[in-house]
Amino acid sequence: MFTNLIIYRIAGSWTPDLQALEAALAQSPFAECGATQERSVGWAPPRGEEHGALVESVAGQWVMRFKTESKVLPASVLKRRVNEKAAHIEATEGRKPGKKEKKDLKDEAKLDLLPMAFTKQGAMWVWIDPQACTLVLDTGSQARADEVVSMLVEGLQGFALALVDTQTSPQAAMAHWLVSQEPPQEFSVDRECELKACDESKAVVRYGRHPLDIDEVRQHIQHGKLPTRLAMTWDDRVSFVLTEGLQLRKVAMLDAVTDGKSQDDGGFDADVAIATGELRKLIPDLIEALGGEGRTGQTQPAA
Repeated sequence: MFTNLIIYRIAGSWTPDLQALEAALAQSPFAECGATQERSVGWAPPRGEEHGALVESVAGQWVMRFKTESKVLPASVLKRRVNEKAAHIEATEGRKPGKKEKKDLKDEAKLDLLPMAFTKQGAMWVWIDPQACTLVLDTGSQARADEVVSMLVEGLQGFALALVDTQTSPQAAMAHWLVSQEPPQEFSVDRECELKACDESKAVVRYGRHPLDIDEVRQHIQHGKLPTRLAMTWDDRVSFVLTEGLQLRKVAMLDAVTDGKSQDDGGFDADVAIATGELRKLIPDLIEALGGEGRTGQTQPAA
């Protein structure tokens, strides 16, 4: 259900209120793009039911669905339409459009083409753990995360966020684990990592499906390359790739989580309960492995 994680700490000044959250999301429901609208964003029912609730509470965990739709307008098509308009002006008025007029022609051409453009939709799972005071976004894009955070901060009174920040940077910790071959308790190092040089060369070395307990990896680190990604497994239950920015990518539940569950156990509630049940234990273990929170003392709400 969750494949990428960006984790925020919710300020203690916010009082969790499911009804208030539902009302706030209802102010920005998702609607498909209008004829001349380039992009549309908003909240959609997580269960996929029309006119359903915008927040679902499962085992005390609150789950939402943020949707986007954008019109796909190839640059080459837009350029051709602008050139056609410019050629028409030159043929009928005997002059070439200036720079400002060319910009206006581009806006006109875009309005002409948008009603015929294809649309592309995307969606993001959003999870609030009201007991742990965390917000988790299922995305690997900080720009997309910022968009969701801004909507929540603007719509909810007293809602302030800061990215989870640890005493030891993920990069320093990953380097130590690779050199010492001693990952923290409950974790194991898998067979994928990326090392990047800090000098002007920006040289990158990637290992995929390759053992990392080799001298070559240690030598790269000793020569100044630092890990930017490292594949790990938590408690033989969840695998993921940890990044230097404390994001989790390629999150996957392993057999230990799903064994013993029949197909009848599927469905939205089961998926949410399983995913959040595992991740709400993994996240604090990972934070502890990185020395706990508060390296930079960041307390400003995200915007």
